[in-house]
Amino acid sequence: MDNVFGAITERTRGALDVERLKTIFGTKARPRRRKTKSSSPRLAAVIERPAYDLTIFKVHFGNLTLKAYTKGEHVLRFEAICHNTADLRCGRVIERFPEIVVRLKEMLERFLDACDCIDASFIPDDTLDQLPVAAHVGKTRVGGIDINKERLREALGAAVALAPSPDGFTVADFTARVQSMTGKTDSEYSIRQGAYDLKKLRAKNLVMKIDKSHRYQVPLDAARSITALLALRDRVIKPILAGVRSPRQGRPPRHLTAVDRDYEKLRLDMQSLFEHLGIAA
Repeated sequence: MDNVFGAITERTRGALDVERLKTIFGTKARPRRRKTKSSSPRLAAVIERPAYDLTIFKVHFGNLTLKAYTKGEHVLRFEAICHNTADLRCGRVIERFPEIVVRLKEMLERFLDACDCIDASFIPDDTLDQLPVAAHVGKTRVGGIDINKERLREALGAAVALAPSPDGFTVADFTARVQSMTGKTDSEYSIRQGAYDLKKLRAKNLVMKIDKSHRYQVPLDAARSITALLALRDRVIKPILAGVRSPRQGRPPRHLTAVDRDYEKLRLDMQSLFEHLGIAA
């Protein structure tokens, strides 16, 4: 579980950015900064170990908090906390208590889905061969998915970012998410392009349409596959090939993480493999 929490913390600082946190917590506005220091908004993911073998993982978003308690390999509990019900935007009177509970439950379920996708990312053996092959949505033939193309990687990233949404998302939501993640304008990435990219994802069963609606959702298995594909391309293949090009590494950092040590070992092994295969780095 420590590895899972570490991965979530890393994604919160990188890929799991403020926009993703907004999606998980179901709110569209960033927490407002108040004048008093004691009530300053929190927007962070932290890990605490108050006792031996006890780990508490917290994700703060203003007055909303998600907590996970584990002891060793055992999960004790997950909980969602609302320090001020005004942040849920569903009313504060006692008659709204059932709706408040439902909102907290949805928030917790999205958090558990994110944990599950990060912990168990995988792709089937034939995925890399089948993705570039053309497929069909109904009777319409659409092109395949080439993860080496920047536009399709951006579409995959937007699909993962929208995966925790409990009500699904529309083509407009998908297009807006791609634009917000890449900084592109309507002329650079239009809603027509977003609809076509979404159709490509549907053809590969990475996105499914909700019955009798114009909304879409990302199945849990598809979220795992997309996460693994992006990690393989951006965090395995690309950095290893870039590292092999330089026979000597510069001055090592003072503190090496486990991932840094893995990269260095792979870099040296890949250089030897390229020499045996006759490939110039």
